[in-house]
Amino acid sequence: MRPRAAWIVSLWLAVVITTPPAQSGQAVPVAADPALEARVNALAAELRCLVCQNQSLADSHAELAVDLKNQVREQLRAGRSESQVVEYMTQRYGDFVLYRPPLKASTVLLWVGPLLLVLMGAGLLWRSLRSARSAPRASSLDPAEQARADHLLGIDRTL
Repeated sequence: MRPRAAWIVSLWLAVVITTPPAQSGQAVPVAADPALEARVNALAAELRCLVCQNQSLADSHAELAVDLKNQVREQLRAGRSESQVVEYMTQRYGDFVLYRPPLKASTVLLWVGPLLLVLMGAGLLWRSLRSARSAPRASSLDPAEQARADHLLGIDRTL
């Protein structure tokens, strides 16, 4: 081994050996009441994080998600029901906060849109295949070039 490589390996080993392993403690529940925490987590799983890419409040670690989850916890602790908390969140942030928004005029495109896109794609594919099958194939070669290509490929078109 070259002296420089040996020095780098020695330094790396010294760091690895002297670095203490990461210690983790037992997770401490945020709420003193486990039943309340279970309700908070169940409700947070049904609400969407407003700043994340399609994550629930329960899955997100963004500051806003943590604040919203704390707000859910406080409202449940104050005696509000799950439906009241969801209604409050919907009034404040709109239907986007719900993973399963209700079917109404403003959300009908969310429910019907994917089906429309699939139908439009299937229609375009069917139209494309039908037109490709029925269209005559025109050769872009003049007759002399076509004859030369046929000769090179060994195709006999005299039949």
